[in-house]
Amino acid sequence: MKKNDIHTINLQYYHSPCGELVLASVGEELCLCDWTNNPCAERNMRRLVSSLNAELKIETSPVLSETQRQLNGYFAGNRKTFCVPLHPVGTDFQLRVWNALLNIPYGATRSYKQIATSIGHPDAVRAVACAIGANGISILIPCHRVIGSNRSLTGYAGGLEAKRMLLEIEAR
Repeated sequence: MKKNDIHTINLQYYHSPCGELVLASVGEELCLCDWTNNPCAERNMRRLVSSLNAELKIETSPVLSETQRQLNGYFAGNRKTFCVPLHPVGTDFQLRVWNALLNIPYGATRSYKQIATSIGHPDAVRAVACAIGANGISILIPCHRVIGSNRSLTGYAGGLEAKRMLLEIEAR
């Protein structure tokens, strides 16, 4: 496709045990898995539409169906990794942070400071926290695995109860 072509972003809603998620795909890649009650969800959707020169369409796609199937397995405790092609949309810094999140093993946690250090910016803890907060592909890019340095649960787009539930699923 040419740069000026208008792409289609397919949307579908998914009811998880932790709350409702909106899933979106562009082509054969997942570009959004966001909490519908997230105050930033609308901003994340606008960022996708603008960055991808796209229009939204409420319709399924093979990647959305596969994402739902894999999320079902995850919530049932039968899936520890996801193998859905991802298309995150963000700045170079955000993409580096999100890539670091993909390296956190299932059932493990890391602090914001550890993430900042892992990307070579040990003093950029606040910037890392902002990048994590802008993650539009929750669960699959596991921002729920990031906690405070004192091991406390800190902000999460889906709410702290959802974060607690996700970490409990992974602790089983």
